[in-house]
Amino acid sequence: MDSDTSPRFFTPAISRRALLAAAGRVLVPALWLGLLIGISFIETPLKFLAPGMTLGLGLGIGQLVFTAMNIVEVLFFLVLAASCIRRGLDKAFLGVVWGLGFVLLAKVALIRPYLSKRTDSVLAGVETGGSSWHYFYIAADGLLTLLLISALVMAVRRWVLPGR
Repeated sequence: MDSDTSPRFFTPAISRRALLAAAGRVLVPALWLGLLIGISFIETPLKFLAPGMTLGLGLGIGQLVFTAMNIVEVLFFLVLAASCIRRGLDKAFLGVVWGLGFVLLAKVALIRPYLSKRTDSVLAGVETGGSSWHYFYIAADGLLTLLLISALVMAVRRWVLPGR
């Protein structure tokens, strides 16, 4: 197969730096989406169905897992934002990245502290009843999921399959 008929995923004149940035704009949303689905939508609900799982144990494990997940999410966002430092990016893609940052900030700085207080009180033996903050966290994760899917679709169309 000669070079004129072979598929091109990136333009041949692209610099190494631009290639890494484009790869970041594709890979980071994919990895972040996988993390979010795996932890928030699969592991967390199933954890409470395990035999012998108590509310305190589940909340303690959840606190550790979600703290680690939120750190990774912040790192993913920083890498994604750094990959967007360049002129000429689509405004729609940049809007999705800003949206991701806003929802992540709300989730980590506003919602998580209230959930952590409730978890600490349950672990200390003071049952405070249900918390509506869990619903806000679930809504934030749902919105992050939609934004990450949008970012991934836009990135693949723009940087993996250009001209299609």
